[in-house]
Amino acid sequence: MAEVGIIMGSQSDLPIMEEAVAILKAFQIEIEVDIVSAHRTPEKMMEYGTKAHSRGIKVIIAGAGGAAHLPGMIASLTPLPVIGVPIKSSNSIDGWDSVLSILQMPGGVPVATVALNGAKNAGILAAQIIGSHHPEIQNRIIEYKKDLQTKVLESSKNIKK
Repeated sequence: MAEVGIIMGSQSDLPIMEEAVAILKAFQIEIEVDIVSAHRTPEKMMEYGTKAHSRGIKVIIAGAGGAAHLPGMIASLTPLPVIGVPIKSSNSIDGWDSVLSILQMPGGVPVATVALNGAKNAGILAAQIIGSHHPEIQNRIIEYKKDLQTKVLESSKNIKK
């Protein structure tokens, strides 16, 4: 059963959102992926947002470009934590419209927001949330972070040669 739902506003968002898919698969976390447009499929969005928790989803990652309403609208519908991924899309104003649309949520409707095109970090954050209740996943995250440290230390040694 999927624990993380990864949704996006359109097919064009998939290349960015694949980074969240890849990292969550690396952490061996079950996911589901779908296209749910806040503007073009509002009924589907309403159903997804209101029923995700009853299907076993624990965290939702929502990516959107342009006006980027999907993460906030999903957050308004679900009791689950939502991580928003602003995407620099073809109709975007250098991505700032997406960043601000996701970041500037009203009180009571939080959306954790990662960097522009930051789906990998969204996946890591979702894994950390899941890992807070699953020691085996938390251990994978600990190992991942150790690997990051090792790579930096190796790069440091190599640059000094």
